[in-house]
Amino acid sequence: MAIQDYDLPSKQIFRSNILLIICCIFYLAWWLLAFKPSGGLRGIKTGWLLIPAFVAGVLAVILASKGITSAPAGTPLFPGKLLIWGGVAVYLILLVVTGLVLKRQITTELFLIVGWAVLALSEINTLYGTGRFSRRMAAPFAVVIVAAALISLVCYVLYYNLGDRAGYFDGMIPLLLVALVTAGISAAMTV
Repeated sequence: MAIQDYDLPSKQIFRSNILLIICCIFYLAWWLLAFKPSGGLRGIKTGWLLIPAFVAGVLAVILASKGITSAPAGTPLFPGKLLIWGGVAVYLILLVVTGLVLKRQITTELFLIVGWAVLALSEINTLYGTGRFSRRMAAPFAVVIVAAALISLVCYVLYYNLGDRAGYFDGMIPLLLVALVTAGISAAMTV
């Protein structure tokens, strides 16, 4: 199905996913250059890559939020407030567990991992609620999103305990997972 045939909420979700993939590409390019084990490039040589990553990421969240909140109410896969408040609770629990229990330095990536999972699950919830995704399509995507978030959390926890080379590859995994899962959701929307 062509994007011009989508309703406005679906168009906004689809476009937000494209922006999120662009965000991941720029963030990954920065990571590849700045954290190269053989001597990464620092400062403006790579830092400029974070500007389009940030802009695309913020626009992706805005568009997705508009698509999610403007969609006609349908029967959701999950209660919407459960996703939001559950995400807040999971983030706070992980903040304590990773910071105090596991003694892992807290970084923005924890917020990004949990935030992405909540946003992606909210998109799936909306696409199911509006009838764009069947239960047979939405439920596996929900499982994949949770699995990608859990793998990303493992990478997050392990990062500072790995050597330069292993840490370099470990840091790429969450970005690749977000891009691949988001691309999968977008591809499924076109079927």
